[in-house]
Amino acid sequence: MTERTLKKSKSIMDFFKREKEEVVEPKLKKQSSMSKIGSIFKNNNSTLLRKAQSQMFREKKIVEEDSDSSFSCSTPTEVVSEDINHSRWVITNIRSSTASTLVTTKYKISHSSGSTHLTSTDITPKDFEKIQIIGKGDVGRVFLVRNKLDQKLYAMKVLYKNEMIKRNKINRVMAEQEILATVNHPFIVPLYHSFQTVDNLYFVTEYCSGGEFFRTLQGLPNKCLIEEHAKFYAAEVICALEFLHLIGYIYRDLKPENILLHHTGHIMLADFDLSKPSKAARKPMVVKKNISIKKGNQQNTIIDTKACTATIRTNSFVGTEEYIAPEVIRGHGHSSNVDWWTLGVLIYEMLGANRNFTFNNVLHLKVSFPKTANPVSATCKQLIRELLIKDEYTRLGSRAGAADVKAHAWFKNTHWALLRNTTPPIVPILSGPLDTSRFRKIRESKSFDFEKEKLLDESETKNPFANFESVHIQRD
Repeated sequence: MTERTLKKSKSIMDFFKREKEEVVEPKLKKQSSMSKIGSIFKNNNSTLLRKAQSQMFREKKIVEEDSDSSFSCSTPTEVVSEDINHSRWVITNIRSSTASTLVTTKYKISHSSGSTHLTSTDITPKDFEKIQIIGKGDVGRVFLVRNKLDQKLYAMKVLYKNEMIKRNKINRVMAEQEILATVNHPFIVPLYHSFQTVDNLYFVTEYCSGGEFFRTLQGLPNKCLIEEHAKFYAAEVICALEFLHLIGYIYRDLKPENILLHHTGHIMLADFDLSKPSKAARKPMVVKKNISIKKGNQQNTIIDTKACTATIRTNSFVGTEEYIAPEVIRGHGHSSNVDWWTLGVLIYEMLGANRNFTFNNVLHLKVSFPKTANPVSATCKQLIRELLIKDEYTRLGSRAGAADVKAHAWFKNTHWALLRNTTPPIVPILSGPLDTSRFRKIRESKSFDFEKEKLLDESETKNPFANFESVHIQRD
């Protein structure tokens, strides 16, 4: 959940309104506000802006329901990158919400570094004790809960069905469940249970007591990381994105607010409602030695994950304002290359540069580097520039996916296979397991009683969430 407000919402809508009335001049003048922050961009020749249709909603996330030519259901690939230590295939089983017997999941196969299997336990909200609300959004809330049986702590995401229907998010929540029920990766938040009641949908996931990575950044001196620490977290994010691409998904909403900090200090990606699947699965390619690769960390460039998302081309206008890639704004359609643009913005922000990626700036101005509290190397600046290339077809990552990015000289000394066993730069200091000080304080507007939740009638035939299946995953 984010603390950022919609201060720029009006300006964004004005931006599109102006586009209907006038043509942008060949050269844009610098905005007066940019002079105050040292101008993070330099002027560049602009082209005519294409009209874009947008729909703003809370927390500056921009969403337009998919109306594109991309596909709807992912199929996993058959080659696994050794960099992340994925060791074997695992079939995940699931209990249907309308059946009393175990059935094979539609989510097919997942790469896994550990054992993942189903137990026959029926899970309901009554099996959990509500401790505290730790997150709040436009369609639901997140609670810290305790399982009454094993006394373990979890994060429970509760989504309101009526709000999901109003906002036409049924397909999005199905995609999110598919990802969470399928993946088993150290840098992606793991799902343990999902189920539904008459009024709500539930995701029970790992509780990351370190809170949002955004709040961690805001709590640091000068609100930024030194370069080596930023490199560590960028590497973990790259591994998570690489895995999502490997199983045929693009993420599309990378930002500090969607990165959680585990109690060990490692990061975990969360919130997959904007992720887009590929139906026509393709196997990853092996990057051949005779193919020209930028000099750098070449020994790790093995798997071409770009091939796994090659069938995805979507015209949806989605994302978060300051992280939206140029091709999304122009409405030309976008692919997995948007994830590498958002990675560039993330690294830029982690290093303390003032995030001012307005639509005008994204389309027309080159990225520059104002003076920050900590020095930034030329190699790091080069990486950011290559990730923020406006032409998606020449952007770093557009040829072989994560392999391109991992091969960059900035990651020359990064030991990708050992990231999980490396002590992170920031390990949350907590007074105890129930310490929620790293989450923003939220007052619950209305009481939510798990005991009063009405269980779903298995004979119900008019349930638009009938395909939201009740999953119980045991991870060893």
